[in-house]
Amino acid sequence: VLLVESGGGLVQAGGSLRLSCAASARTFSAFTMGWFRQAPGKEREFVAAIAFNTGFTYYAETVKGRFTISRANAENTVYLQMDSLKPEDTAVYYCNAPIVVLTPGNYWGQGTQVTVSS
Repeated sequence: VLLVESGGGLVQAGGSLRLSCAASARTFSAFTMGWFRQAPGKEREFVAAIAFNTGFTYYAETVKGRFTISRANAENTVYLQMDSLKPEDTAVYYCNAPIVVLTPGNYWGQGTQVTVSS
């Protein structure tokens, strides 16, 4: 089972980026999927998650109101729309499943770098 991310890059503060995570197996449609991130010298932290069956969404307080997670079940894909980006959002972003009680599961994507310049 693979999680393949795309969409990272360099953006100025206040800008936007959209990350995508495509899962190789349809079994992921039963899971909550989402994103974690890790900045240099810091621990990996939860960012956002979405339940595939109900569509319920969960956000870290630091991104609430700026990031939006969504999914396309037919394509086994999860998206993270990141708006009003701040330099402190700079990190490697990892797709993950299955997320249970905001705790990461065993499947990780390869990571995609997001850099926000001031």
